[in-house]
Amino acid sequence: MNPSSEVEVYENFAVERADRIATVTLNRPEKRNPINEAMLGEFETILARLRDDAETRVVILTGAGSSFCAGADLSVVAGVSDAAERQRIFAESRSRRIRLISRTFGMLEQLEQPTIAAVNGPAVGGGWGLALACDFQLAVPEARFWFPEVDLGVPLSMASTARLFAMVGTARAKRIILTCSRHSAEELEAWGMIHRIVAPGSLLGACRELAEQLIDKAPRALTTSKLHVNILAAVAAHEGGVYDPDVFIHRPR
Repeated sequence: MNPSSEVEVYENFAVERADRIATVTLNRPEKRNPINEAMLGEFETILARLRDDAETRVVILTGAGSSFCAGADLSVVAGVSDAAERQRIFAESRSRRIRLISRTFGMLEQLEQPTIAAVNGPAVGGGWGLALACDFQLAVPEARFWFPEVDLGVPLSMASTARLFAMVGTARAKRIILTCSRHSAEELEAWGMIHRIVAPGSLLGACRELAEQLIDKAPRALTTSKLHVNILAAVAAHEGGVYDPDVFIHRPR
């Protein structure tokens, strides 16, 4: 830790500010840094503060311990052995959480500051969605990525689907989402989804090096260019057939 840094500790996060870089750490390693309503509420508060902090030029997001983010907090189905019942309970608890995720991850994606995901371990479900909402993704070789939502009986959120589609296109997005397959950092680097694979002990250092490169750029040009890319990605997703799920016709099961 930088001796001149400022650190704020929350229930689910730690935020360190130093040298115009804010490092936001998901800080529940004993639970593999899960996503729940309390975590999302704190994250929204943190993002609002970073958005309004003129001294912060780049944001790094990482996880404490050996996981980046395990995705949804599955404590709601702890002890339920029947698969169908687990799916039912998980689906019922999802509706409010998915609205919070959409809003909070949208705030992350729309920050004026460039954002870097330092993926230090598994990024699962919403955890991978969290990384996709960042502008850059660096990962350790051991990191694994997957969306288990379909296996849990729910669809992947529209926001994460759109971000994934914008990155990899229709065929790979369907493969990733519908099969719930697990992917290595090496595989995703080959697909252009991981910008760099870094040894575990060097991950945050590599992210800070990238952050320093970005800080040296003209701020207004950097911010506007990020906005332009985000707009074009959203347009591409729309033109590629992303539709309102409320008008999708489901066959009876």
